[in-house]
Amino acid sequence: MFETLLVIVLAGLVGPLVAAGGRPLLPAVVGELIAGAVLGRTGFGIIDSGSPTNAFLYSLGFVMLMLVAGSRVQLQGAGLAGGARAAVIAFVVVVVLAVVAGLAIGGLLGPSAPIALFPILLAGSSAAVAFPILEERGLLGPRMAMLLAWIPLADAVTVLLMPLTLMGPERIPGALMGDAVIVLITVAALAGGRWIERSGWERTLSARSRSRGWALQLRVTLLLLLVLSIVADRTGGSTLLAGFGAGLVLAQLREPERLEVQLSGIAEGFFVPAFFVLLGSELDFRALTGAPAAIALALALAVATVAIHVAGAWAAAPEPKVPFGLAASAQLGLPAAAASLGLATGHLSPAVAAAIVAAGCLTVVPASIGTRRLADAVQGPGAIPRAAAAKEGRA
Repeated sequence: MFETLLVIVLAGLVGPLVAAGGRPLLPAVVGELIAGAVLGRTGFGIIDSGSPTNAFLYSLGFVMLMLVAGSRVQLQGAGLAGGARAAVIAFVVVVVLAVVAGLAIGGLLGPSAPIALFPILLAGSSAAVAFPILEERGLLGPRMAMLLAWIPLADAVTVLLMPLTLMGPERIPGALMGDAVIVLITVAALAGGRWIERSGWERTLSARSRSRGWALQLRVTLLLLLVLSIVADRTGGSTLLAGFGAGLVLAQLREPERLEVQLSGIAEGFFVPAFFVLLGSELDFRALTGAPAAIALALALAVATVAIHVAGAWAAAPEPKVPFGLAASAQLGLPAAAASLGLATGHLSPAVAAAIVAAGCLTVVPASIGTRRLADAVQGPGAIPRAAAAKEGRA
């Protein structure tokens, strides 16, 4: 067991190496997927993603990934509210175009997969990928309000709908009931947290947790995560939604810097990299290379995703419009989740699953270019991002 964990941890270090440059185009998760593919089915077969230990790490890493995505979403703040109207307009334009393009792509290139999946994939964004890039480049201020509202909106809607396309019709009513219960528990937890904060108990508990090293807020969040995951597991509801809901609660807790360190240690330091390594080991990219239709599907999904999001930005975003659309087109968490669920349920072939993940990886490059252009427009070319400068100042 420990030998397997050692291999997974070492493979996970490929991610930071890929993203180690001063202006990297690819995030760490792409390196982790590549390392997993080399060590898994596509390559040497060293990692067996189906073993009990790896299956447990895979499931936990998956909900941790969605926890991180939800924790990037800010439900409060004047900046977010100011961009909400433009975000809704952009998302509506994206949805309309995604339905047309997704049905066409699914009918032509993915006839063996559920056709309803493709519009959802095209309409999605990825807070887990985009927000760290925006934060690194100092782009979480009011001028990015529209983008900061658009990405979570697309993330939340597609996270809710995507699993429904990869299960039998007889399971959908139970899944919808489970999703409703997850939403109700999440809303209740958010309301309870705000009530505790207003009552003054939160300050007392936070102070004691900080002084005594309890990490109480993170423990409570993990407890909620497990409760929501159990509900999803028992009812057939979405584990994506369970992790995302727990992340929303985490985002509303106080002391964001301290929680960021804790979350980075437990999720982004181990479980999320392990998930992407194991996902890469499960995917068979050799099946992709041997299927011209799957390669065409990956390229079509990537190009359509970028084009649709640029069109949405052109309809509602402030200047510069195109970089807003490029930044919003970042995807990886949703395609990874779709591939994982589709392989598990048998609704996706290995080639199509690999094509979906490859398309998500391809969108990261234009998204990175878009955020770089936004940073240049806001701060000037060559400027040190405010987030990086603040970190250097604290150091």
